[in-house]
Amino acid sequence: MKIHTMIAEDEQLAREELIYLLEKEKDVKLLPSAETGDQLIELYKEYEPDVIFLDVHMPGMRGVAAAKKIMELAYIKAPLFIFTTAYDEYAVEAFEIEAVDYMLKPYDTDRFQTAMNRIRKRMQQLKSKEEQVSNQGVTSSTKLLIDNDDRTIVLSPDAIYYAVPHKRVLEIHTEDNVIHSKMTLQELEKKLQGHAFFRTHRSYLVNLNHIQEITPWFNGASNITLRDKKQTSIPVSRTARKHLFDLFGS
Repeated sequence: MKIHTMIAEDEQLAREELIYLLEKEKDVKLLPSAETGDQLIELYKEYEPDVIFLDVHMPGMRGVAAAKKIMELAYIKAPLFIFTTAYDEYAVEAFEIEAVDYMLKPYDTDRFQTAMNRIRKRMQQLKSKEEQVSNQGVTSSTKLLIDNDDRTIVLSPDAIYYAVPHKRVLEIHTEDNVIHSKMTLQELEKKLQGHAFFRTHRSYLVNLNHIQEITPWFNGASNITLRDKKQTSIPVSRTARKHLFDLFGS
């Protein structure tokens, strides 16, 4: 498994040093680098890296602020952050957003390897958690209570094909009906933890057991077709596609 890695560093020498170190790691795929916080956010949207080596001090938006913005944008899982700086007094601030590690400049080779080992361990933990959720499947005996206007509907998770927000309400689609609820997509996703549901896109939560096929779209994205009567097509983002195939063991 390749670790898609991005560097955000405005100092050329420090950036080149990190590139040199990362290029020697066989399981790392380097993505384009950013020199400002704003540029990092735009590159993140395009490439959605697994790991970001992020300088605390950059022109414009500071590194920690850029990391917080990226965490808001990440709807499946946020990237892992390694903060870099010449000043160790910023370590506490970096770890407040659960950074994997913190490296001081100039970089020490052994310290860099420690950071990489922590990245690999964290990524393996995340992968194991995804596999555990996938293997659990749907527990048919579990029922959900869904508020629908003045009624409360009792629903089996297996009856849900997908859910999508629409005009300030959440549409929960089953084989024959659409249930409208005032809960958010995030709240429904939390209720369905441990069942075979997956966020294929920021706005779509899909039952994996009702997927019929996955077809390529453009720019690395895909579409899935569900097994419902309408053969509903659901978008799958580039990052979601990678995690979706991991869940299916491909």
